[in-house]
Amino acid sequence: MSQSAEGGEGIVEARTEFGVDPSNYRHWSVDIDGSVATVTMAVTPDAGLSTGYELKTNSYDLAVDIELHDIAQRLRFEHAGVKAVVLTGGLDKIFCAGANIQMLAGATHGHKVNFCKFTNETRNSIEEATEYSGQTWIAAVNGTAAGGGYELALACDEILLVDDLASAVSLPEVPLLAVLPGTGGLTRVVDKRRVRRDLADVFTTRIEGVKGQQAVDWRLVDAIAPKSNFDSLVAGRAAARAATSSRPDGCPGVPLPIFGSTTTVGADGLIGRNVDVSIDRQLGTAAFVVRGPSTLQPGTAEQLIEAGADGWLLNTALELDYAILLLRLNEPLIGTWLLHTEGDDDAVLAAEAVIEREPENWFVREVRLLWTRTLKRLDLSSRSLIAMIDEGSCFAGTLAELAFAADRAIMLDGQREGSDQPAPKMVLTDANFGWYHMSNGISRLATRFWHRDDAYAVVRDLMGKDLNAEAAAVAELVTFAMDDIDWDDEVPVMIAERCSFSPDALTAMEANYRFVGPETMETKIFSRLTAWQNWVFQRPNAVGPNGALQRFGTGSRPEYDRNRV
Repeated sequence: MSQSAEGGEGIVEARTEFGVDPSNYRHWSVDIDGSVATVTMAVTPDAGLSTGYELKTNSYDLAVDIELHDIAQRLRFEHAGVKAVVLTGGLDKIFCAGANIQMLAGATHGHKVNFCKFTNETRNSIEEATEYSGQTWIAAVNGTAAGGGYELALACDEILLVDDLASAVSLPEVPLLAVLPGTGGLTRVVDKRRVRRDLADVFTTRIEGVKGQQAVDWRLVDAIAPKSNFDSLVAGRAAARAATSSRPDGCPGVPLPIFGSTTTVGADGLIGRNVDVSIDRQLGTAAFVVRGPSTLQPGTAEQLIEAGADGWLLNTALELDYAILLLRLNEPLIGTWLLHTEGDDDAVLAAEAVIEREPENWFVREVRLLWTRTLKRLDLSSRSLIAMIDEGSCFAGTLAELAFAADRAIMLDGQREGSDQPAPKMVLTDANFGWYHMSNGISRLATRFWHRDDAYAVVRDLMGKDLNAEAAAVAELVTFAMDDIDWDDEVPVMIAERCSFSPDALTAMEANYRFVGPETMETKIFSRLTAWQNWVFQRPNAVGPNGALQRFGTGSRPEYDRNRV
Protein backbone atom coordinates (compact mmCIF):
# COMPACT_ATOMS: atom_id res chain seq x y z
CA MET A 1 0.00 0.00 0.00
CA SER A 2 1.37 3.39 -0.95
CA GLN A 3 0.43 6.96 -0.20
CA SER A 4 -0.49 9.13 -3.15
CA ALA A 5 0.14 12.79 -3.78
CA GLU A 6 -2.39 15.22 -2.33
CA GLY A 7 -3.08 18.69 -3.61
CA GLY A 8 0.07 18.74 -5.68
CA GLU A 9 2.24 18.91 -2.58
CA GLY A 10 4.29 15.81 -3.35
CA ILE A 11 4.33 12.12 -2.75
CA VAL A 12 5.17 10.17 0.38
CA GLU A 13 6.56 7.07 -1.28
CA ALA A 14 7.36 4.90 1.71
CA ARG A 15 4.53 3.11 3.49
CA THR A 16 4.18 4.22 7.08
CA GLU A 17 4.70 1.23 9.35
CA PHE A 18 3.43 1.21 12.92
CA GLY A 19 5.08 -1.93 14.26
CA VAL A 20 8.30 -1.42 16.18
CA ASP A 21 10.50 -3.83 18.11
CA PRO A 22 11.34 -2.39 21.55
CA SER A 23 14.92 -3.54 21.10
CA ASN A 24 15.13 -1.17 18.13
CA TYR A 25 13.81 2.01 19.75
CA ARG A 26 15.83 4.94 18.36
CA HIS A 27 14.32 7.79 20.33
CA TRP A 28 13.23 6.54 23.73
CA SER A 29 14.50 4.45 26.61
CA VAL A 30 12.48 2.82 29.38
CA ASP A 31 13.82 2.06 32.86
CA ILE A 32 11.71 0.12 35.35
CA ASP A 33 12.45 0.52 39.08
CA GLY A 34 9.82 -1.32 41.09
CA SER A 35 6.49 0.43 40.68
CA VAL A 36 7.92 3.40 38.75
CA ALA A 37 8.91 3.51 35.08
CA THR A 38 11.03 6.31 33.66
CA VAL A 39 10.53 7.03 29.97
CA THR A 40 13.33 9.20 28.59
CA MET A 41 13.22 11.07 25.30
CA ALA A 42 16.57 11.37 23.52
CA VAL A 43 15.73 11.69 19.85
CA THR A 44 18.22 10.43 17.27
CA PRO A 45 18.41 13.30 14.74
CA ASP A 46 18.94 11.17 11.62
CA ALA A 47 16.30 8.53 12.44
CA GLY A 48 13.15 10.31 11.33
CA LEU A 49 10.35 8.80 9.30
CA SER A 50 11.64 10.44 6.11
CA THR A 51 14.80 12.05 4.83
CA GLY A 52 15.21 15.76 4.28
CA TYR A 53 15.19 16.94 7.88
CA GLU A 54 16.98 16.28 11.14
CA LEU A 55 15.20 15.80 14.47
CA LYS A 56 17.41 18.21 16.40
CA THR A 57 16.81 19.40 19.99
CA ASN A 58 14.48 16.52 20.82
CA SER A 59 12.00 17.53 18.14
CA TYR A 60 9.78 14.76 16.85
CA ASP A 61 8.01 13.38 13.83
CA LEU A 62 5.72 10.41 13.38
CA ALA A 63 8.56 7.90 13.87
CA VAL A 64 9.17 9.25 17.37
CA ASP A 65 5.51 9.10 18.27
CA ILE A 66 5.08 5.58 16.89
CA GLU A 67 7.65 4.46 19.44
CA LEU A 68 5.91 6.39 22.23
CA HIS A 69 2.60 4.76 21.29
CA ASP A 70 4.29 1.36 21.55
CA ILE A 71 5.82 2.21 24.93
CA ALA A 72 2.52 3.39 26.40
CA GLN A 73 0.82 0.21 25.21
CA ARG A 74 3.52 -2.11 26.54
CA LEU A 75 3.69 -0.42 29.93
CA ARG A 76 0.01 -1.14 30.43
CA PHE A 77 0.13 -4.79 29.35
CA GLU A 78 3.66 -6.00 29.99
CA HIS A 79 4.33 -4.25 33.30
CA ALA A 80 1.38 -4.93 35.57
CA GLY A 81 3.25 -3.62 38.61
CA VAL A 82 4.15 -0.22 37.15
CA LYS A 83 1.98 2.33 38.90
CA ALA A 84 3.62 5.61 37.92
CA VAL A 85 5.41 6.68 34.76
CA VAL A 86 7.89 9.57 34.72
CA LEU A 87 8.32 11.16 31.30
CA THR A 88 11.50 13.21 30.97
CA GLY A 89 14.08 14.55 28.53
CA GLY A 90 17.45 12.96 27.88
CA LEU A 91 19.25 15.97 26.38
CA ASP A 92 20.94 18.74 28.31
CA LYS A 93 18.62 21.69 29.05
CA ILE A 94 15.96 20.40 26.63
CA PHE A 95 12.84 18.43 27.49
CA CYS A 96 11.34 18.53 24.00
CA ALA A 97 11.29 21.14 21.25
CA GLY A 98 8.02 19.85 19.79
CA ALA A 99 7.12 18.78 16.28
CA ASN A 100 9.93 19.14 13.77
CA ILE A 101 9.34 22.29 11.72
CA GLN A 102 11.20 21.12 8.60
CA MET A 103 9.10 17.95 8.61
CA LEU A 104 5.89 19.97 8.82
CA ALA A 105 7.03 22.40 6.13
CA GLY A 106 7.80 19.61 3.65
CA ALA A 107 4.98 17.17 4.42
CA THR A 108 1.82 16.80 2.38
CA HIS A 109 -1.29 18.31 3.89
CA GLY A 110 -2.73 14.86 4.53
CA HIS A 111 0.39 13.71 6.33
CA LYS A 112 0.38 16.79 8.58
CA VAL A 113 -3.23 16.20 9.58
CA ASN A 114 -2.71 12.47 10.13
CA PHE A 115 0.41 13.21 12.16
CA CYS A 116 -1.55 15.53 14.45
CA LYS A 117 -4.40 13.02 14.77
CA PHE A 118 -2.13 10.11 15.69
CA THR A 119 -0.17 12.16 18.23
CA ASN A 120 -3.46 13.33 19.73
CA GLU A 121 -4.59 9.74 20.10
CA THR A 122 -1.31 8.76 21.75
CA ARG A 123 -1.64 11.57 24.27
CA ASN A 124 -5.23 10.56 24.96
CA SER A 125 -4.03 7.03 25.70
CA ILE A 126 -1.56 8.46 28.22
CA GLU A 127 -4.41 10.33 29.91
CA GLU A 128 -6.54 7.19 29.85
CA ALA A 129 -3.75 5.21 31.55
CA THR A 130 -3.80 7.73 34.39
CA GLU A 131 -7.60 7.87 34.68
CA TYR A 132 -8.55 4.23 34.21
CA SER A 133 -5.47 2.01 34.49
CA GLY A 134 -3.93 3.22 37.72
CA GLN A 135 -0.73 4.07 35.83
CA THR A 136 -0.19 7.79 36.44
CA TRP A 137 2.04 9.72 34.05
CA ILE A 138 4.16 12.56 35.46
CA ALA A 139 6.13 14.98 33.29
CA ALA A 140 9.57 15.78 34.71
CA VAL A 141 10.34 18.82 32.56
CA ASN A 142 14.09 19.06 33.07
CA GLY A 143 14.66 21.65 30.36
CA THR A 144 12.76 23.78 27.89
CA ALA A 145 9.43 22.38 26.68
CA ALA A 146 8.25 24.22 23.57
CA GLY A 147 5.16 23.66 21.44
CA GLY A 148 4.52 19.96 21.08
CA GLY A 149 7.01 19.38 23.87
CA TYR A 150 4.76 21.19 26.31
CA GLU A 151 1.76 19.43 24.78
CA LEU A 152 3.48 16.14 25.60
CA ALA A 153 3.80 17.30 29.21
CA LEU A 154 0.16 18.42 29.19
CA ALA A 155 -0.92 14.84 28.53
CA CYS A 156 0.58 13.86 31.88
CA ASP A 157 -1.38 14.21 35.11
CA GLU A 158 1.30 16.27 36.82
CA ILE A 159 3.92 18.62 35.38
CA LEU A 160 7.09 19.29 37.38
CA LEU A 161 9.46 21.97 36.03
CA VAL A 162 13.10 22.50 36.89
CA ASP A 163 13.67 26.01 38.21
CA ASP A 164 17.06 26.86 36.69
CA LEU A 165 16.30 30.41 35.49
CA ALA A 166 16.29 29.16 31.88
CA SER A 167 13.84 26.29 31.44
CA ALA A 168 10.39 27.40 30.32
CA VAL A 169 7.17 25.99 28.95
CA SER A 170 5.71 27.58 25.83
CA LEU A 171 3.23 27.23 22.99
CA PRO A 172 4.82 29.53 20.38
CA GLU A 173 3.08 28.20 17.26
CA VAL A 174 0.87 31.23 16.64
CA PRO A 175 3.60 33.93 16.72
CA LEU A 176 6.35 31.80 15.18
CA LEU A 177 4.63 29.53 12.68
CA ALA A 178 1.15 30.94 12.01
CA VAL A 179 -0.38 27.58 12.98
CA LEU A 180 -1.97 26.20 16.14
CA PRO A 181 -0.57 23.80 18.71
CA GLY A 182 -1.45 20.55 16.94
CA THR A 183 -1.92 18.04 19.75
CA GLY A 184 -4.47 19.54 22.08
CA GLY A 185 -2.39 22.26 23.70
CA LEU A 186 -4.94 25.07 23.50
CA THR A 187 -7.73 22.89 24.86
CA ARG A 188 -5.72 21.26 27.63
CA VAL A 189 -4.39 24.59 28.88
CA VAL A 190 -7.87 25.96 29.61
CA ASP A 191 -9.94 22.79 30.09
CA LYS A 192 -7.47 20.52 31.89
CA ARG A 193 -5.01 22.92 33.53
CA ARG A 194 -7.80 25.51 34.03
CA VAL A 195 -5.57 28.38 33.10
CA ARG A 196 -7.50 31.65 32.99
CA ARG A 197 -8.45 32.64 29.46
CA ASP A 198 -6.61 35.97 29.53
CA LEU A 199 -3.44 34.36 30.87
CA ALA A 200 -3.76 31.61 28.25
CA ASP A 201 -3.99 34.32 25.59
CA VAL A 202 -0.76 35.90 26.83
CA PHE A 203 0.93 32.51 27.14
CA THR A 204 0.18 31.33 23.61
CA THR A 205 1.40 34.58 22.05
CA ARG A 206 4.59 34.84 24.12
CA ILE A 207 7.41 33.16 22.18
CA GLU A 208 9.72 32.81 25.16
CA GLY A 209 7.05 31.11 27.28
CA VAL A 210 6.76 31.13 31.06
CA LYS A 211 9.16 29.75 33.66
CA GLY A 212 9.70 29.36 37.39
CA GLN A 213 7.14 30.50 39.95
CA GLN A 214 5.09 32.32 37.34
CA ALA A 215 4.46 28.98 35.59
CA VAL A 216 3.11 27.63 38.89
CA ASP A 217 1.04 30.76 39.55
CA TRP A 218 -0.51 30.58 36.09
CA ARG A 219 -1.30 26.85 36.61
CA LEU A 220 0.90 25.87 33.66
CA VAL A 221 2.87 23.47 35.89
CA ASP A 222 2.19 21.92 39.29
CA ALA A 223 5.52 22.40 41.06
CA ILE A 224 9.05 23.63 40.56
CA ALA A 225 12.38 22.82 42.18
CA PRO A 226 15.96 23.93 41.64
CA LYS A 227 18.19 21.55 39.73
CA SER A 228 19.76 20.31 42.98
CA ASN A 229 16.38 19.16 44.36
CA PHE A 230 14.56 18.33 41.14
CA ASP A 231 15.24 14.59 41.16
CA SER A 232 13.98 14.37 44.75
CA LEU A 233 10.80 16.23 43.82
CA VAL A 234 10.15 13.86 40.91
CA ALA A 235 10.87 10.73 42.95
CA GLY A 236 8.62 11.90 45.78
CA ARG A 237 5.69 12.67 43.50
CA ALA A 238 6.08 9.37 41.63
CA ALA A 239 6.16 7.42 44.90
CA ALA A 240 3.08 9.27 46.17
CA ARG A 241 1.09 8.54 43.04
CA ALA A 242 2.22 4.90 42.95
CA ALA A 243 1.01 4.47 46.52
CA THR A 244 -2.57 5.27 45.48
CA SER A 245 -2.63 2.96 42.43
CA SER A 246 -4.98 0.00 42.06
CA ARG A 247 -2.50 -1.97 39.95
CA PRO A 248 -1.31 -5.28 41.43
CA ASP A 249 1.95 -5.97 43.23
CA GLY A 250 4.22 -8.79 42.14
CA CYS A 251 2.11 -9.73 39.13
CA PRO A 252 3.85 -10.60 35.86
CA GLY A 253 2.70 -8.77 32.77
CA VAL A 254 1.53 -10.13 29.44
CA PRO A 255 3.94 -9.82 26.50
CA LEU A 256 2.65 -8.12 23.38
CA PRO A 257 3.76 -9.08 19.88
CA ILE A 258 5.33 -6.49 17.63
CA PHE A 259 2.37 -4.42 16.54
CA GLY A 260 1.12 -5.78 13.20
CA SER A 261 3.26 -8.92 13.28
CA THR A 262 0.21 -11.21 13.07
CA THR A 263 -0.90 -9.48 9.88
CA THR A 264 0.43 -9.95 6.35
CA VAL A 265 0.22 -6.81 4.22
CA GLY A 266 -0.16 -7.01 0.45
CA ALA A 267 -0.65 -4.59 -2.41
CA ASP A 268 -4.43 -4.56 -2.07
CA GLY A 269 -5.11 -5.33 1.55
CA LEU A 270 -4.02 -7.35 4.52
CA ILE A 271 -4.69 -10.72 6.10
CA GLY A 272 -4.58 -11.38 9.83
CA ARG A 273 -5.64 -14.13 12.18
CA ASN A 274 -8.95 -12.43 12.89
CA VAL A 275 -9.04 -9.27 10.74
CA ASP A 276 -8.73 -9.05 6.94
CA VAL A 277 -9.03 -6.03 4.66
CA SER A 278 -9.47 -6.14 0.88
CA ILE A 279 -9.22 -2.97 -1.20
CA ASP A 280 -11.16 -2.22 -4.36
CA ARG A 281 -9.13 0.60 -5.87
CA GLN A 282 -11.43 1.18 -8.81
CA LEU A 283 -14.42 1.76 -6.55
CA GLY A 284 -12.45 3.30 -3.67
CA THR A 285 -13.58 0.95 -0.91
CA ALA A 286 -11.94 -1.22 1.73
CA ALA A 287 -13.86 -4.24 3.01
CA PHE A 288 -12.97 -5.07 6.62
CA VAL A 289 -13.81 -8.57 7.80
CA VAL A 290 -13.60 -9.13 11.56
CA ARG A 291 -13.97 -12.79 12.48
CA GLY A 292 -15.36 -14.13 15.72
CA PRO A 293 -13.60 -16.84 17.74
CA SER A 294 -13.14 -20.21 16.10
CA THR A 295 -12.00 -21.99 19.28
CA LEU A 296 -13.10 -22.05 22.90
CA GLN A 297 -11.96 -18.84 24.61
CA PRO A 298 -10.85 -18.20 28.20
CA GLY A 299 -13.66 -17.96 30.71
CA THR A 300 -11.70 -16.45 33.61
CA ALA A 301 -9.20 -13.65 34.02
CA GLU A 302 -6.50 -16.16 34.90
CA GLN A 303 -7.14 -18.08 31.69
CA LEU A 304 -7.24 -14.84 29.71
CA ILE A 305 -3.84 -13.85 31.08
CA GLU A 306 -2.47 -17.30 30.24
CA ALA A 307 -3.75 -16.99 26.66
CA GLY A 308 -2.14 -13.55 26.40
CA ALA A 309 -1.90 -12.05 22.94
CA ASP A 310 -3.11 -15.30 21.38
CA GLY A 311 -6.53 -14.82 22.95
CA TRP A 312 -9.24 -13.68 20.57
CA LEU A 313 -10.19 -10.55 22.52
CA LEU A 314 -6.68 -9.10 22.61
CA ASN A 315 -5.49 -10.26 19.20
CA THR A 316 -8.57 -8.98 17.38
CA ALA A 317 -8.35 -5.54 18.98
CA LEU A 318 -4.66 -5.28 18.06
CA GLU A 319 -5.23 -6.40 14.47
CA LEU A 320 -8.20 -4.09 13.97
CA ASP A 321 -6.26 -1.15 15.43
CA TYR A 322 -3.32 -1.90 13.14
CA ALA A 323 -5.55 -2.17 10.06
CA ILE A 324 -7.24 1.16 10.83
CA LEU A 325 -3.92 2.95 11.23
CA LEU A 326 -2.35 1.36 8.16
CA LEU A 327 -5.23 2.38 5.90
CA ARG A 328 -5.67 5.79 7.46
CA LEU A 329 -2.06 6.82 6.83
CA ASN A 330 -1.28 4.91 3.64
CA GLU A 331 -4.54 4.80 1.69
CA PRO A 332 -5.98 8.33 1.50
CA LEU A 333 -7.83 7.54 -1.75
CA ILE A 334 -9.82 4.70 -0.18
CA GLY A 335 -12.64 6.72 1.32
CA THR A 336 -15.35 4.17 2.10
CA TRP A 337 -14.83 1.34 4.59
CA LEU A 338 -17.30 -1.54 4.53
CA LEU A 339 -17.48 -3.28 7.91
CA HIS A 340 -18.23 -7.02 7.84
CA THR A 341 -18.11 -9.67 10.55
CA GLU A 342 -18.03 -13.46 10.29
CA GLY A 343 -18.56 -16.22 12.80
CA ASP A 344 -20.78 -17.42 15.58
CA ASP A 345 -22.61 -14.93 17.81
CA ASP A 346 -22.48 -17.25 20.80
CA ALA A 347 -18.72 -17.59 20.48
CA VAL A 348 -18.31 -13.80 20.62
CA LEU A 349 -20.58 -13.56 23.66
CA ALA A 350 -18.70 -16.35 25.41
CA ALA A 351 -15.36 -14.66 24.71
CA GLU A 352 -16.42 -11.27 26.06
CA ALA A 353 -18.19 -12.69 29.15
CA VAL A 354 -14.96 -12.53 31.17
CA ILE A 355 -15.16 -8.72 31.02
CA GLU A 356 -18.51 -8.83 32.80
CA ARG A 357 -17.41 -11.49 35.29
CA GLU A 358 -14.10 -9.94 36.38
CA PRO A 359 -14.09 -6.27 35.33
CA GLU A 360 -11.67 -5.20 38.08
CA ASN A 361 -8.92 -7.60 37.08
CA TRP A 362 -6.05 -5.48 35.76
CA PHE A 363 -5.61 -7.45 32.53
CA VAL A 364 -9.32 -7.74 31.79
CA ARG A 365 -9.54 -3.98 32.27
CA GLU A 366 -6.64 -3.36 29.87
CA VAL A 367 -8.19 -5.55 27.16
CA ARG A 368 -11.47 -3.65 27.48
CA LEU A 369 -9.68 -0.31 27.36
CA LEU A 370 -7.75 -1.39 24.24
CA TRP A 371 -11.07 -2.13 22.54
CA THR A 372 -12.25 1.31 23.68
CA ARG A 373 -9.24 3.01 22.10
CA THR A 374 -9.51 0.97 18.90
CA LEU A 375 -13.19 1.75 18.42
CA LYS A 376 -12.50 5.41 19.12
CA ARG A 377 -9.82 5.32 16.43
CA LEU A 378 -12.49 3.98 14.05
CA ASP A 379 -14.88 6.78 15.05
CA LEU A 380 -12.18 9.36 14.40
CA SER A 381 -11.09 8.04 11.01
CA SER A 382 -12.02 10.39 8.20
CA ARG A 383 -13.71 7.68 6.19
CA SER A 384 -17.29 6.75 5.39
CA LEU A 385 -18.24 3.69 7.47
CA ILE A 386 -20.95 1.30 6.30
CA ALA A 387 -21.79 -1.84 8.26
CA MET A 388 -22.82 -4.79 6.08
CA ILE A 389 -24.86 -7.21 8.20
CA ASP A 390 -25.12 -10.15 5.80
CA GLU A 391 -25.43 -13.93 6.13
CA GLY A 392 -22.81 -15.44 8.40
CA SER A 393 -22.34 -12.19 10.29
CA CYS A 394 -21.79 -11.99 14.04
CA PHE A 395 -22.64 -8.45 15.01
CA ALA A 396 -23.04 -9.41 18.65
CA GLY A 397 -21.86 -7.66 21.80
CA THR A 398 -18.41 -6.21 21.22
CA LEU A 399 -18.60 -6.71 17.45
CA ALA A 400 -22.01 -5.00 17.32
CA GLU A 401 -20.12 -1.83 18.21
CA LEU A 402 -18.83 -1.82 14.63
CA ALA A 403 -22.41 -1.41 13.40
CA PHE A 404 -23.08 1.40 15.88
CA ALA A 405 -19.87 3.16 14.87
CA ALA A 406 -20.94 3.09 11.22
CA ASP A 407 -22.60 5.98 9.40
CA ARG A 408 -25.11 3.47 8.03
CA ALA A 409 -25.90 -0.16 8.80
CA ILE A 410 -27.57 -2.37 6.18
CA MET A 411 -29.01 -5.70 7.35
CA LEU A 412 -30.14 -8.60 5.18
CA ASP A 413 -33.71 -9.61 5.92
CA GLY A 414 -33.78 -13.41 5.91
CA GLN A 415 -31.68 -15.80 3.88
CA ARG A 416 -30.60 -15.73 0.30
CA GLU A 417 -32.34 -18.20 -1.95
CA GLY A 418 -30.61 -21.56 -1.83
CA SER A 419 -28.18 -20.53 0.89
CA ASP A 420 -27.25 -22.86 3.74
CA GLN A 421 -26.02 -19.99 5.94
CA PRO A 422 -28.29 -18.70 8.70
CA ALA A 423 -30.03 -15.37 8.37
CA PRO A 424 -28.12 -12.61 10.14
CA LYS A 425 -29.05 -11.51 13.61
CA MET A 426 -27.87 -8.92 16.08
CA VAL A 427 -27.38 -9.48 19.82
CA LEU A 428 -26.94 -6.73 22.39
CA THR A 429 -25.01 -7.23 25.63
CA ASP A 430 -23.58 -5.09 28.42
CA ALA A 431 -20.75 -4.35 26.00
CA ASN A 432 -23.10 -2.02 24.12
CA PHE A 433 -24.23 -0.09 27.18
CA GLY A 434 -21.08 1.43 28.60
CA TRP A 435 -18.00 -0.78 28.20
CA TYR A 436 -16.64 1.18 25.25
CA HIS A 437 -17.30 4.90 25.59
CA MET A 438 -16.81 7.26 22.67
CA SER A 439 -14.82 10.50 22.77
CA ASN A 440 -17.97 12.20 24.05
CA GLY A 441 -17.82 10.03 27.18
CA ILE A 442 -20.91 7.93 26.52
CA SER A 443 -21.68 4.71 24.65
CA ARG A 444 -22.51 4.54 20.95
CA LEU A 445 -26.08 3.51 21.72
CA ALA A 446 -26.50 6.38 24.19
CA THR A 447 -25.18 8.64 21.43
CA ARG A 448 -27.57 7.07 18.92
CA PHE A 449 -30.58 7.72 21.16
CA TRP A 450 -29.40 11.01 22.65
CA HIS A 451 -32.29 12.70 24.50
CA ARG A 452 -34.63 9.90 23.38
CA ASP A 453 -34.86 8.07 26.66
CA ASP A 454 -37.92 6.01 25.73
CA ALA A 455 -36.26 4.58 22.61
CA TYR A 456 -33.09 3.88 24.59
CA ALA A 457 -35.10 2.05 27.27
CA VAL A 458 -36.73 -0.12 24.60
CA VAL A 459 -33.32 -1.11 23.27
CA ARG A 460 -32.03 -1.94 26.76
CA ASP A 461 -34.94 -4.34 27.20
CA LEU A 462 -33.78 -6.18 24.06
CA MET A 463 -30.42 -7.06 25.58
CA GLY A 464 -29.58 -10.76 25.17
CA LYS A 465 -32.26 -11.41 22.55
CA ASP A 466 -31.66 -12.57 18.98
CA LEU A 467 -32.77 -9.69 16.76
CA ASN A 468 -33.51 -10.41 13.13
CA ALA A 469 -33.53 -7.67 10.52
CA GLU A 470 -37.12 -6.67 11.12
CA ALA A 471 -36.67 -6.45 14.88
CA ALA A 472 -33.39 -4.54 14.53
CA ALA A 473 -35.03 -2.07 12.16
CA VAL A 474 -38.03 -1.53 14.46
CA ALA A 475 -35.64 -0.93 17.35
CA GLU A 476 -33.76 1.61 15.18
CA LEU A 477 -30.50 -0.32 15.41
CA VAL A 478 -29.98 -0.50 11.63
CA THR A 479 -30.61 1.95 8.82
CA PHE A 480 -32.25 -0.41 6.33
CA ALA A 481 -33.45 -4.01 6.36
CA MET A 482 -33.40 -5.46 2.83
CA ASP A 483 -34.28 -8.76 1.26
CA ASP A 484 -31.69 -10.37 -0.98
CA ILE A 485 -33.12 -8.89 -4.19
CA ASP A 486 -33.12 -5.32 -2.86
CA TRP A 487 -29.70 -5.88 -1.30
CA ASP A 488 -28.17 -6.97 -4.61
CA ASP A 489 -29.86 -4.15 -6.50
CA GLU A 490 -29.58 -1.22 -4.09
CA VAL A 491 -26.45 -1.71 -1.99
CA PRO A 492 -23.96 -1.45 -4.91
CA VAL A 493 -25.71 1.72 -6.08
CA MET A 494 -25.61 3.18 -2.56
CA ILE A 495 -21.89 2.46 -2.20
CA ALA A 496 -21.07 3.86 -5.65
CA GLU A 497 -23.06 6.98 -4.87
CA ARG A 498 -21.21 7.44 -1.59
CA CYS A 499 -17.87 7.12 -3.34
CA SER A 500 -18.90 9.78 -5.87
CA PHE A 501 -19.37 12.57 -3.33
CA SER A 502 -16.71 15.11 -2.35
CA PRO A 503 -14.42 13.55 0.27
CA ASP A 504 -13.99 16.96 1.93
CA ALA A 505 -17.72 17.42 2.37
CA LEU A 506 -18.17 13.83 3.57
CA THR A 507 -15.43 14.13 6.19
CA ALA A 508 -17.02 17.29 7.59
CA MET A 509 -20.53 15.86 7.47
CA GLU A 510 -19.59 12.58 9.15
CA ALA A 511 -17.65 14.28 11.93
CA ASN A 512 -20.65 16.49 12.69
CA TYR A 513 -23.06 13.56 12.90
CA ARG A 514 -20.92 11.04 14.78
CA PHE A 515 -20.36 12.89 18.03
CA VAL A 516 -23.86 13.63 19.21
CA GLY A 517 -24.29 14.59 22.84
CA PRO A 518 -21.97 16.18 25.40
CA GLU A 519 -18.79 17.95 24.40
CA THR A 520 -15.68 16.82 26.23
CA MET A 521 -12.06 17.90 26.18
CA GLU A 522 -11.44 15.03 23.78
CA THR A 523 -14.17 15.98 21.32
CA LYS A 524 -12.97 19.56 21.39
CA ILE A 525 -9.46 18.44 20.50
CA PHE A 526 -10.63 16.25 17.62
CA SER A 527 -13.40 18.44 16.26
CA ARG A 528 -12.85 22.09 17.07
CA LEU A 529 -9.05 22.09 17.20
CA THR A 530 -8.45 19.59 14.41
CA ALA A 531 -10.91 21.30 12.11
CA TRP A 532 -9.24 24.67 12.58
CA GLN A 533 -5.73 23.22 12.30
CA ASN A 534 -6.78 21.40 9.11
CA TRP A 535 -7.90 24.73 7.70
CA VAL A 536 -4.86 26.68 8.91
CA PHE A 537 -2.52 24.08 7.39
CA GLN A 538 -3.87 25.03 3.97
CA ARG A 539 -3.62 28.80 4.35
CA PRO A 540 -0.79 30.68 2.59
CA ASN A 541 0.03 32.55 5.80
CA ALA A 542 1.29 29.23 7.15
CA VAL A 543 2.26 27.03 4.19
CA GLY A 544 2.54 29.42 1.25
CA PRO A 545 5.94 30.18 -0.32
CA ASN A 546 6.26 33.25 1.91
CA GLY A 547 4.39 31.74 4.84
CA ALA A 548 5.69 31.22 8.36
CA LEU A 549 6.46 27.52 8.02
CA GLN A 550 8.53 28.11 4.89
CA ARG A 551 10.32 31.18 6.25
CA PHE A 552 11.03 29.70 9.70
CA GLY A 553 14.77 29.54 10.38
CA THR A 554 15.72 31.54 7.27
CA GLY A 555 16.04 34.91 8.96
CA SER A 556 13.29 36.34 6.73
CA ARG A 557 9.96 37.37 8.20
CA PRO A 558 6.82 35.74 6.78
CA GLU A 559 4.44 37.76 4.65
CA TYR A 560 0.84 37.62 5.81
CA ASP A 561 -2.41 38.29 4.00
CA ARG A 562 -3.99 40.55 6.61
CA ASN A 563 -7.58 39.77 5.66
CA ARG A 564 -9.54 38.16 8.49
CA VAL A 565 -11.55 35.26 7.07
